[in-house]
Amino acid sequence: MPKKEPIWTKAFLSIFCTNFSVFIVFYGLVSALPLFVTGELNRTDEDAGLLMTIYLLSAILVRPFSGKILDVFGKRKMLWISLIFYLLCTSLYYFIEPFAGLLVLRFVHGIWFSIATTASGSLAADFVPMKRRGAGLGYYTMSTNLAVVVGPMIALSIVQSFSFDALFLTMSVLVTVGAMFALFLPADRPLSNEKSFTIKLGDLFEKNALPVSLLASLISFAYASVLSYLSIFAQQKGVLAFASTFFLVFAAVMLLTRPFTGRIFDEKGPNFIIIPGMFLFMIGLLLLAVMNSAWLFLVAAAFIGLGYGALVPSLQTLAVQSTSHERSGYATATFFTLFDTGLAIGSYVLGLIAVYAGYQRMYFMSAVILFAVGIFYVLYKRRAHQQEQDIVEN
Repeated sequence: MPKKEPIWTKAFLSIFCTNFSVFIVFYGLVSALPLFVTGELNRTDEDAGLLMTIYLLSAILVRPFSGKILDVFGKRKMLWISLIFYLLCTSLYYFIEPFAGLLVLRFVHGIWFSIATTASGSLAADFVPMKRRGAGLGYYTMSTNLAVVVGPMIALSIVQSFSFDALFLTMSVLVTVGAMFALFLPADRPLSNEKSFTIKLGDLFEKNALPVSLLASLISFAYASVLSYLSIFAQQKGVLAFASTFFLVFAAVMLLTRPFTGRIFDEKGPNFIIIPGMFLFMIGLLLLAVMNSAWLFLVAAAFIGLGYGALVPSLQTLAVQSTSHERSGYATATFFTLFDTGLAIGSYVLGLIAVYAGYQRMYFMSAVILFAVGIFYVLYKRRAHQQEQDIVEN
């Protein structure tokens, strides 16, 4: 029996830790800033959602160019540069209080988040053995999954026990630690002298990755209801003290099931992960919509964690597998461009629904969207399978 190529190399572990720190800050600020805006700045829930939308808007605008930037200047070099500016932006939250200034900072912060995450995702794809990409990129996505719980846990704990200033200082320290891990990454491959920064349509999007990326955008649209508004909803329901535990349960089920879902993906195919994942995610959102106690709040977290944790790494792997090794950066950029677009639009649209119809209807609407996406995916795969059979028979 041939020996499997290792996944957990020094380079892979380094990029895992770097990405972990970037997303700790992302999720930590996403969970705490709505409380900062509504409590400290006395703004509306709609304004709280706008902070998420403006952040992702800048990421979306930059993301299509990220693949070309990495291709021309080098992945590791651009990761270092983006981490430096990401750290600078994170530290500036300590000094900026006016809401308009906060919006500007969020926009600039999103630019460097976009480049940093595209670079780290593309590097991870390079470091993972080709035959183990399903499992390898699944493990890499665990860095984001861990940040889902660690970021909000740290942020909400600091906000409740200390202050927002203490939160911003802590986030800055965490980015610094993560950037230090990037120093251990191997040097970039030699760049071709023929490459120049001329933009063609193929440099903005990887067309082979578009179908699965569009699907991911619909998933992220529904996920925006959890990412942007969970803390406010929990506060209204009187279970804010369990918000950190929600993310703990959310991440725990993702981490416990990740080795199995990655293996199933590689051995049996994506349908065995994606279809059940959509169903579980939908159930979690429905439970959140009818939640009236702490225990149901945490049960919803488990279902959402199972569904979301199965869907996102599987879809990202499909996006990378849809193209050649040389185009992995473009595929990664395409995936996250549309994923972030779904989050941005979802944060704003679902925020409007929450303001005018209530958070329960917002979560119910998110579940309905997932159900429709699941039906569409099943019909699409059946049609594709039928077309393949027709080609074989003819």
